[in-house]
Amino acid sequence: MEQLFDTLRQEKVLDVLPTPVIDIEPLKCTVLMDEVVSEVCSYFDYKFEGESVFRPPTFSAPKDFSIGLIVGPSGSGKSTLLRQFGQEENVSWDSRRAVVSHFLSASDARQRLGAVGLNTIPSWVKPYHVLSTGERFRADLARRIKSGAVIDEFTSVVDRNVAKACSVALRRYADRNEIKRVVLASCHYDIIEWLQPDWVFDTATGAAAGRRAESRPPISLDIDPCGAEEWAAFSPHHYLTGKINPASHCWLATWGGVRVAFAAALAFPNANFSNAWRGHRTVVLPDFQGLGIGVAVSNAVAGLFVARGCRYFSKTAHPRLGEYRNTSPLWRPTSKNGMSRRDYAQTKRKTKEDRHKHLHINRVCYSHEFIGFRSLEGGG
Repeated sequence: MEQLFDTLRQEKVLDVLPTPVIDIEPLKCTVLMDEVVSEVCSYFDYKFEGESVFRPPTFSAPKDFSIGLIVGPSGSGKSTLLRQFGQEENVSWDSRRAVVSHFLSASDARQRLGAVGLNTIPSWVKPYHVLSTGERFRADLARRIKSGAVIDEFTSVVDRNVAKACSVALRRYADRNEIKRVVLASCHYDIIEWLQPDWVFDTATGAAAGRRAESRPPISLDIDPCGAEEWAAFSPHHYLTGKINPASHCWLATWGGVRVAFAAALAFPNANFSNAWRGHRTVVLPDFQGLGIGVAVSNAVAGLFVARGCRYFSKTAHPRLGEYRNTSPLWRPTSKNGMSRRDYAQTKRKTKEDRHKHLHINRVCYSHEFIGFRSLEGGG
C-alpha cells in the first residue's frame, strides 16, 4: 500500500504536502487479566498487562478543498481521524417507498442519483432493500453527499469496478456543483487515481499528498459485432423496454474481457433521404455506470455508420445522454429535439411505429443526428 502511494506521487497523480501533526492524546482501553488472556499472551511472548494504547494520527487539512481522502488499512485510525471533520449522516429507507421518493423532488433525485452513477431508472422506482449491494451503496451516497459530508468505509463493500465508477461520478458532481469539504475514509488505495481527491492522508505511514492535475487512467473498450442473444444480460436495465427488434445490428462492449455495455441500431427508411440508420438500444450494466462508457459506445457505433457514408440518428429520453448530446460537437439537434410526441396524436396512420409513438406522446425526447468525428477537425 505504501508503495502504491509513493508511485502515485512519483507519477504526479499526487503531490507532497507538509508533514501533518501526529502527536495527540492516545486512546486507551483496559480488560481484566484472566487466565485465558495470560495464557494466549504467553504463546507469543506478548507483554501485556491489561491496557491497550492506540495513538491515532491527526491531519491539518487545507482550509479550502472539495474532496479529501483518508486511506489506510483496518485499525490504522481512519475512522478516528474522520470524526475530526464531522459526524457521518445516517440515512433510513422506507421499504414501502421507491428509492426516488426519498429525495426532495424528481429533479433532486435525478441529479443526485446520477451524481453517483446510479443511472438505471428501473432501479430508481424499486424499494431500497431489493437493490444490489453496489446499488444500495450508491443510493446511500446519493442522499449523503453535500458540502461538509463525512463518509466512512467509502467503496469498501462494493466491487472494484463499482468503486472506480462511483469515484469518477462523485468527483464530477462535486466539481459541477461546487461541493466543499467532503471527507471520505477508505481502506482501498485503488480509488485515488479515479477519485482525484484534493488531498490524501495515509494513516499507515503518516504521509500526506495533494491533488495533481493529471488525467485518469484510460478505459480501453473492445466493441465487437454480436448477436441479439447478448441482449438478455442487458434488457433488465433498459429504461423503457426489455424487447429488441430482431432486425437489429448489435455490438457488445467489453473492458478487459468483461461485458460492460450493449448497443443496437436499425435501418431508418425515410422519404427525405436514403441510407439512414437510427440508434435502437444503448445500455451500460449498473456496475460500470458513471464512467462515460454509454457515451463512448453510442459515439463509436454512430461513427461506424457515418464512416460508411450513412446518416445516423438517435432519440433518447435519458436526460444524461440527451444533455450530453445537446452540447457535443459530434451531434446535431434535429427539429424534434426536446419535444414531446403530442404532434403524433393527430396522425391517422396505423403502422406499428405510429402505435408505439402514441403510447409515448407525453414523453419528451432528445433527438440528434451524429455529425461525425470529422466535425472536431473542421471537416464538416
